Amino acid sequence: MAEKQYLKREFYCGKIDEKVLNKKIKVYGWVNKIRELGGITFIDLRDREGILQIVVKENYSDIELVKKIGREYVLMVFGEVIKRSNPNPDLFTGNVELVAEKIEILSDSELSPFFPENNSDVSEELRFQYRYLDLRNQKMQGNFKIRSKVDLSIRNYLSNQGFLNIETPMLSKATPEGARDYLVPSRIYKGKMFALPQSPQLFKQLFMVAGFERYFQIVKCFRDEDLRADRQPEFTQIDIEMSFAEPKELFEIVEGMFKEIFNVRKVNINTPFRIMSYDEVINKYGNDKPDLRIPFEIKDFSEKVKRFNSNILNDIIKNNGKIRGLVLPESSRYSRKVLENVNNYIREMGGKGAVWIKETENGFKSSLKIEPEKLKNFYKENEINRDDIVFLIGDTPSQSLFLAGKLREYLGKEFIDKNKLEFLWIVDFPLFSYNEDEKRLDSNHHPFTSPKSEDIEKLDSEPLKVKSIAYDLVLNGVEIGGGSRRINDINLQRKVFKLLDLTDEEINEKFGFFLNALKFGAPPHLGIAFGLDRIVMLLLGEESIREVIAFPKTTSSLCLLTGSPSKVPEKQLSELGVKFEE
Repeated sequence: MAEKQYLKREFYCGKIDEKVLNKKIKVYGWVNKIRELGGITFIDLRDREGILQIVVKENYSDIELVKKIGREYVLMVFGEVIKRSNPNPDLFTGNVELVAEKIEILSDSELSPFFPENNSDVSEELRFQYRYLDLRNQKMQGNFKIRSKVDLSIRNYLSNQGFLNIETPMLSKATPEGARDYLVPSRIYKGKMFALPQSPQLFKQLFMVAGFERYFQIVKCFRDEDLRADRQPEFTQIDIEMSFAEPKELFEIVEGMFKEIFNVRKVNINTPFRIMSYDEVINKYGNDKPDLRIPFEIKDFSEKVKRFNSNILNDIIKNNGKIRGLVLPESSRYSRKVLENVNNYIREMGGKGAVWIKETENGFKSSLKIEPEKLKNFYKENEINRDDIVFLIGDTPSQSLFLAGKLREYLGKEFIDKNKLEFLWIVDFPLFSYNEDEKRLDSNHHPFTSPKSEDIEKLDSEPLKVKSIAYDLVLNGVEIGGGSRRINDINLQRKVFKLLDLTDEEINEKFGFFLNALKFGAPPHLGIAFGLDRIVMLLLGEESIREVIAFPKTTSSLCLLTGSPSKVPEKQLSELGVKFEE
């Protein structure tokens, strides 16, 4: 067998153009397609940059070798670049082709379970099982090029803003949300566990105590919970912390970072981003991550509908409920079938249905028995266009907002401009929520979040009315990040732990090392964390973060490629002091 040529990448297939016309070059790649026409063999050779047409003429010196070549074979091809007689405008290389003078098969391939260009025609399970084949797809290659550029743009930007890239440990202590931790048993200290981090929260705060002032990290985090399209058990986080700053300064830095991120795809975003309070967002949109591309807001019609004299609506109001509504254009779009679907949807969401009002050829009508004249006056008093349709939902104050918010999303999808980017800062979250199941307070963000200074006096008397210095960033209805000012006073931190029903023993066991650090001059500091996977997903217009994670898990937390999680030999478990119960 002839000695193979020295391997050295000089040209990418997908980058060959007329600049190298009539030059002899060497390329490497995978056989994307192979076809014969009139004694001439055409090979589409693919690498990460694209496809180049290789021409093998009848008089090629080793035609028997060419006959052996199959799809996904790895080749080295040496030859002359010539002008293509039939240009392909769909390819960057479409004006040229390479006439092969020497071909080497560097690796052969079995028949693939699917070919990369057809990955959309196969099941997700098969794609994940053969992910290395799936990743050969040009679109997938493009996704990871963009992800790499986004990663680099973030690092460069934050470094230029004075942030230091410092790593935090992967093996640490279980968090307050311990049920969601991935635990790692210690072989040396049998019966004790490390935990993989859900976030580097305490370590990044300790960096502030240590005096680094500005820290960032693009870090792997782990959370053992049910998955969704935008969630994985291991995910990548852009983690930021800074001392001696107010939220306004952090917002400006973050907005500059997003300008850099979206510039990777030459997309300009408008800054500053809109800012709204949590209460305003909930009352207008029914949830705390609204899609502002939907141009409708929830209205409170509780007082106005009293004039309908409807027993159903009046009973809801008498029982301290609320009547929330949505006003949508083009009532003619809402046929009887569509209105039935709306009712069914609200029932699926836990409601009793929606009341509709609209004008027909025979005057105003409603799904409730209400006099047409009263409906007409309702439209006039509320300055509603006669062509609009009104949906009313009655329930408890919180449930009516929730259901109206769901209906806004359900019906508003048709009105979304998919080319718009609507960023929103949400501020002034409640510090606590009430856990009905366990009859105690929970932290809305995490227990290290600082209350607003003017609300500290309410901690003992009205804790549920205390607002926090916390903020989320939402893009097109997706929460992409959240953060807060941290508590840097040990006494206030102890008080918050106590309000969360933690005993002194639990506080010292879980957070003793951190509280100890607060004794030694902890500066005022704040921070934020973003889901890198979600950001890249939105940037690329993908529906799932699995399309931007190289080796993702399924929705049931399985890795079909490696077959994990898998059983471990009893000997290994014994060394760790671990025993499973049936």
